[in-house]
Amino acid sequence: MTDRKVGPKALALMHHFEDRELVAYADPGTGGDPYTIGWGMTYYPDGRKVKRGDRITAAQADADFATILDRDFARIVDAAIGNAPTTAAQFGAMVALAYNIGVGPRVWLPGMKKGFRQSQVLKMHLAGRYADAAKAFDGWTTAGGKVMAGLVRRRDAEAALYSGDMAEVARLTHGAVR
Repeated sequence: MTDRKVGPKALALMHHFEDRELVAYADPGTGGDPYTIGWGMTYYPDGRKVKRGDRITAAQADADFATILDRDFARIVDAAIGNAPTTAAQFGAMVALAYNIGVGPRVWLPGMKKGFRQSQVLKMHLAGRYADAAKAFDGWTTAGGKVMAGLVRRRDAEAALYSGDMAEVARLTHGAVR
């Protein structure tokens, strides 16, 4: 592990797509679990699941997001990419992807949910095939078996960040991330 940190552009990208919600809301696909609060969190730093009716402050949302992002996502992505050459933008984009799709199990078996560790993004990055890694972000654009326009835009923005194309990131986020 190299102790990479998520930079401000990747954080701004995640904030743009997550929105900070101070009251828990139901998953749009299920109408229930998993409930989400803060910056897209389905659980709290102590492991408790977010429940219907939960409320937090803006400061708590920010603090919980920082803790969860570092502990449960950035460190795992960092360990997965190891010593592979990685720019700050590439790292941030991969953490943003992992935060949205999950990190996935260390060892995947049939029937288990896949995540970042099983992604073509990671495989192509480790192989030094950076253009292919950027293209592979588009493999994660469905929810409930349907292609979702918001996920397409999010993956396009993550791929642009990964590639260092900040003009495209700005276009896809309507200028929110530059």
